[in-house]
Amino acid sequence: RRDNNFEEKMAQVLAVYKEIELINISEEQKGKATSERKHTTVSFDEKPGIQAIKNIAAQLLPVPGSHKTVSRDFEYKRLGTVTLLAGIDLHDGTVIPLVGTRHRSAEFIKYLQKLIEHYPPDWKIRIILDNHSAHRSKETMNFLNSVPNKFEFVFTPTHGSWLNMIEMFFSTIARTF
Repeated sequence: RRDNNFEEKMAQVLAVYKEIELINISEEQKGKATSERKHTTVSFDEKPGIQAIKNIAAQLLPVPGSHKTVSRDFEYKRLGTVTLLAGIDLHDGTVIPLVGTRHRSAEFIKYLQKLIEHYPPDWKIRIILDNHSAHRSKETMNFLNSVPNKFEFVFTPTHGSWLNMIEMFFSTIARTF
């Protein structure tokens, strides 16, 4: 099923990215401190099913002339899986993670609370996110009503999660670790 409003939602997400770019350039040129800004935009998503492993042997340290980087032994102990809920502050690049075992409404609300704790009390937090049911659930809406005007959600179109910048971060960590 294709999102009937795909083009409109894509344009909205891209307009947010352009706005952030202009704000960041302006702050850099004027030398403004981020503390003058009273809002931020966070690109958010969940990455479920990450293997939690424990190395059995110590890392192999670099050897000059032989091995340039730290290496790991191929054996490990599997400890199950975890879900990473993460957001990137698109103004300063700060990654705000939350590791859990699931990604339901309760965990999403816990993440929203973590954002509230991370930013000054008078800041508004705009979040770019996908259409996962936990982001629109009754529990989430009740929480948002308890903190009026704190959050603004910008939803990527259905089947358009690739428009969310956090996906590049998840891709990088999946290929790196």
